[in-house]
Amino acid sequence: MASGYSVLGMNESLVFPKGFLVGTPEKAPTRVRFAQPFPPQKKEVFDSLERWAEDNILVLLKPVEKSWQPQDYLPDPSSDGFYDEVKELRERAKEIPDDYLVCLVGDMVTEEALPTYQTMLNILDGSVGDDTGTSPASWAVWTRAWTAEENRHGDLMNKYMYLAGRVDMRQIEKTIQYLLGAGMDPKTEGNPYQGYIYTSFQERATFISHGNTARHARKYGDLKLAQICGTIAADEKRHETAYTKIVEKLFEVDPDYTVLAFAAMMRKKVTMPAHLMYDGQDDNLFEHFSAVAQRLGIYTAMDYADILDFLVQRWNVANLTGLSGEGRRAQDFLCSLGPRFRKLEERAQGRAKQLPVVPFSWIHGRQVQL
Repeated sequence: MASGYSVLGMNESLVFPKGFLVGTPEKAPTRVRFAQPFPPQKKEVFDSLERWAEDNILVLLKPVEKSWQPQDYLPDPSSDGFYDEVKELRERAKEIPDDYLVCLVGDMVTEEALPTYQTMLNILDGSVGDDTGTSPASWAVWTRAWTAEENRHGDLMNKYMYLAGRVDMRQIEKTIQYLLGAGMDPKTEGNPYQGYIYTSFQERATFISHGNTARHARKYGDLKLAQICGTIAADEKRHETAYTKIVEKLFEVDPDYTVLAFAAMMRKKVTMPAHLMYDGQDDNLFEHFSAVAQRLGIYTAMDYADILDFLVQRWNVANLTGLSGEGRRAQDFLCSLGPRFRKLEERAQGRAKQLPVVPFSWIHGRQVQL
């Protein structure tokens, strides 16, 4: 997020800086905390859902032996036809424009920061973390297996980019190392209600982003790349289903606290997981990458608003009953937020000016319009 972002009360008007919906990084993060620390008694909620998670969430994982692997979509280095297959891959990649490459690399770098995301889930309160590293608890089993499934995404995209020969792999590798070292601040404050709301939002965002990169790859004639991006998008959709089911269950057993957590998360704004991206050169790398993604329609401000509306509908927020006064105010806030976002974005688009071109180290310093 850019500096100048202000925390909103229930009745305050929405005022966001440029780039507010695509998650621009901020130089000095402003900590926006939940109204109160996570109540110890809420731990019992997750303890009571242990068997439910085993029966309803773990079943959404795919067995390793039935899972795709990166090598399924790449030239086989042990094959006599390896060099011909690589040559064909590189010929297809020549047709990919630089702005699309920037989006593809940005998505890949985000996937490669997976250790940070596993850490985020494991530091959540409420018995959902993996306190031993091999915990048999359903929440811990899910996090480890989810991580294992997600790990294939970065591996596959990284190998494809390496073989394609269109990008500066060393600069990309530096970006990944910088990002892993920087970490992330999703502003969930260790609260598992907010944590699972955050992951629900993010998995849908990555599903949309990878789906759009697949669509663009088809347009550019690289059907293999389209298949790669589409396969990753399908994983993200399945993971989205798991996280949204968790929050749906929280709304069922604890609607008041869950709606307050949802509203708190949306007031702070969902920060993109790679918001601290840096390549050693561009202090505004994430903002620049996000601007290119917005222009190409890979991930846009309207996508952000659509995800919000989708989750409000998916969790039936408008029809929640039995809420406290504060819960009802949170309910009203959430149900009106999507349309307000859209109005702000439409005004911003109406005032949009010609944006500059900037060099990206990922593509050997070639310039791309924002």
